[in-house]
Amino acid sequence: MVEKKIVEDGVIEHNLNQLLAHRTAGNPDDATIRFTDLSPHQLAHRLQQLGTPVSHETVRQWMKEKKLRLRRIQKVLICGHSAYRDQQFERIAELIEQYQVAGNPYFSIDTKAREFLGQLYRKGRVRCTQPFQAFAHDFPNLATGVVIPHGSYDPLHNSVHLNLGISRDTTQFACDSLAWFWRQIGLVRYPNARSILILCDGGGSNSSRKYIFKYDLQRLANRIGLEIRIAHYPSYCSKYNPIERRFFPHVGRACQGRLFDCLDTVVALMHKATTSTGLKTTVNVIYQKYLAGREASEEIKRNLQIVYDEVLPQWNYRAIPQNPTLVV
Repeated sequence: MVEKKIVEDGVIEHNLNQLLAHRTAGNPDDATIRFTDLSPHQLAHRLQQLGTPVSHETVRQWMKEKKLRLRRIQKVLICGHSAYRDQQFERIAELIEQYQVAGNPYFSIDTKAREFLGQLYRKGRVRCTQPFQAFAHDFPNLATGVVIPHGSYDPLHNSVHLNLGISRDTTQFACDSLAWFWRQIGLVRYPNARSILILCDGGGSNSSRKYIFKYDLQRLANRIGLEIRIAHYPSYCSKYNPIERRFFPHVGRACQGRLFDCLDTVVALMHKATTSTGLKTTVNVIYQKYLAGREASEEIKRNLQIVYDEVLPQWNYRAIPQNPTLVV
């Protein structure tokens, strides 16, 4: 308390401000944002050289009061603007309401970034008596495999099912994951469903621009004998996809600081992605291998049975079963 009062009242605060005047930068677009590369220990050492010694803890407290705290870079800036963005958000809200009124389900799907299996470093910390040991370098050739989590989030039941692929993130994998989820979980919950609404990003394995995704989606509708309606989020708006903000951060929390040394470990860790508000997670592994580089032929494009909406058809369309072979 004595040191703190000295900092506030006298020469030390003046010296601190003088030191920071030459080692503080700011944001040209926001005068309230400042940052410095000097640590409390470094500042305390320089204060001692100026004849005003004070502990680094007191300097740390002073910096905290001035809001000069350690912070991470936040990935929040929008990369671009998508035309009809607001109109599509309104359309998605309308579709969700329609499906809820009709008693039909809607799900949010997405693929989390690929992870390597093996003794490879992963960010995060965990309480343990000894640190886990990983290779000194994160070379992909040191990995024993890969794991690709594809999630299906059910907002009504506040639950997510993850299918872990061990091959590639392809359109076929995304549709197979959705098929597994529907047959094993969705159909049990919604036996009277006449249509399902899928909310997803506009890129990746469920890209709105890929004919091959629409082709695989049509085959999925035929397999489950049920209409599938797709509503894509506009470009640069993937953070609004419910599974992205309501689930994937909890997966990161459950897995932080742990080695993905084998597939069983990943399954066990991701199964722990729960919350105090009732979020539950189930996990399955899809062992099928998928080929990369599949493209829709001209014949596939001509015979595509996808029904496009009149409202923003590039983002809204339906796959209606054609001669369905129901798989339950």
